Amino acid sequence: MLAKNRIAMRGSGVLLVALTAVGIGLWARRRHPHLPCPSSLSFLLENPFMNRVAGAELLLDRAGVSPGMRVLDVGCGPGRITLPAARRVGPAGEVVALDIQPAMLRRVQEKLSAQQVHNVRLLQAGAGEGKSDPAAFDRAFLVTVLGEIPDKTAALHEIYLALKPGGILSITEVFPDPDMMRPAVIRQLAQETGFEVDNQIGNFPAFTMNLAKPGD
Repeated sequence: MLAKNRIAMRGSGVLLVALTAVGIGLWARRRHPHLPCPSSLSFLLENPFMNRVAGAELLLDRAGVSPGMRVLDVGCGPGRITLPAARRVGPAGEVVALDIQPAMLRRVQEKLSAQQVHNVRLLQAGAGEGKSDPAAFDRAFLVTVLGEIPDKTAALHEIYLALKPGGILSITEVFPDPDMMRPAVIRQLAQETGFEVDNQIGNFPAFTMNLAKPGD
C-alpha cells in the first residue's frame, strides 16, 4: 500500500509540474492568440498532461487508424501524432506531416532520422493552401490546431477534398488551449464544408470529434 501511495504521489507530482509548465506556456501564447504554436513552446504539445488526456495512441484508436492507411497530420507540430501514426500504418502505409513552420518540420525530421522511420513525407504549407493530394487519405488529424487557422472553412474544405470517400477527419481540442474550439462551432464548420459528424468522444478537459466524408 505504501509503495502504491508513493507511485500515486510521484504521478501527481509529475502531472502538477506538467500543468504548471503548460500554464506558463499558455500565458505566453495568450500574448499572440490565433497564431501557430512556435517551436519554442512545443512542450505545450509534448508533456504528461497532454499524454494523459489526449495521448497519441488514444487519438489513433479514436480515429480507427490501421495498417496500410494513408494519414494526413495537419499542423503536425513536433510530430507527436506523426511518428506513432507512421508506426501504426506500417511500411504499407504513409503519413504526410503538414505544417506551416519550417522549425517544426525540422524537429520532425530529426525524430524520423533518429528512430529510422521511413514512411513519412514532410510538407511545408498552411492548412487551406491546397497543397495536399486530392482523394488520397483514409484519415486526417487536426489536434489542437483548428483554432489557430485563420481561414477554417478553407482548411476543412481542403481536408475534405484530400480524404477518400468514407474517410475521417479527427479533430481533438484540449482545455486550457487559448484557441480551443467548442463542439458547436466544429459542427457548424462541418455542415458548411460537407462533412457529417460521425461521433464525439470525451468532453472535458479534452474531446475528439470525428467528421466523415460521405461515401463508401
